[in-house]
Amino acid sequence: MDIIRPGTQIDFMKYRKAAFSVSAALIIISLVAVFVRGLNYGIDFTGGTEIQVAFSETVKTDEVRSAIGPIGLANATIQSIGEREDNEFLIRTPTEGDSGDDTVQQIEGALRDTFGEEKVDIRRVDMVGAAVSQDLKQKGFLSLFYAGIGILIYIWWRFQLGYSVGAILALIHDVVITVGVFAIAGREISLPVIAALLAIVGYSLNDTIVVYDRIRENIKKAAGSFDLSSLLDSSISQTLSRTLITSTTTFVVVLALFLFGGTVINNFAFAIMVGLIVGTYSSIFIASPILLFFRREKK
Repeated sequence: MDIIRPGTQIDFMKYRKAAFSVSAALIIISLVAVFVRGLNYGIDFTGGTEIQVAFSETVKTDEVRSAIGPIGLANATIQSIGEREDNEFLIRTPTEGDSGDDTVQQIEGALRDTFGEEKVDIRRVDMVGAAVSQDLKQKGFLSLFYAGIGILIYIWWRFQLGYSVGAILALIHDVVITVGVFAIAGREISLPVIAALLAIVGYSLNDTIVVYDRIRENIKKAAGSFDLSSLLDSSISQTLSRTLITSTTTFVVVLALFLFGGTVINNFAFAIMVGLIVGTYSSIFIASPILLFFRREKK
């Protein structure tokens, strides 16, 4: 199945400077958002207790806060989740160690005393200690770093240095922009989101290697001198149908998870959706143009 008619050649390299400008602007905005707004870390990385509670009648956030205020948790973070008619909330407290179990019992008791025994449903409780959360945070981000180093070595061994640098810069581009979108949207960074970032790295890399393989094949087929810019355009155009079909079908599945998968995997699915869009873009407009720059510098 071909979305793009065979033999079609699009002048992607013609727009490389504009693409670099757009990417530079997005990266700057993302970094500013991360350092100014900060990242909204989940309890996986901050430690504490998170309780998901549902009510059988309409309840407002201020009413939940007032209910747990008398037990010394007036400053707890309370977030409404799902649809308004679901009456579901996340209650986060910075409790640590053994006090987590006591905090859960106190919150549950305060809610039941205020709203009634039969109207409160505790659906999920997560507790993470401070030491564990710091360890998870460190190892989570180190996993991204080690993945990048491994990819750099692999592509350097399989292709050439110019290819590996292009792939790594494209992956950094994807991860930075995705994290920036999370910072701007105020979405929570948790272990599932780190897993999503690793999945984005793998997906974007696979897309980039498909393009690189076609570039290398076309370079071998070209006799004598050739225009590298035109060859890159031809290689990307030849793999464009595959790229669009794969990205679109994957995006539709992840969109379904985002819309109907519930709050537990909502941020995971959101990260994958952003990564799919940015990763497809970077495979075409970032990785290959960087290869063009390296080949010209070498020449």
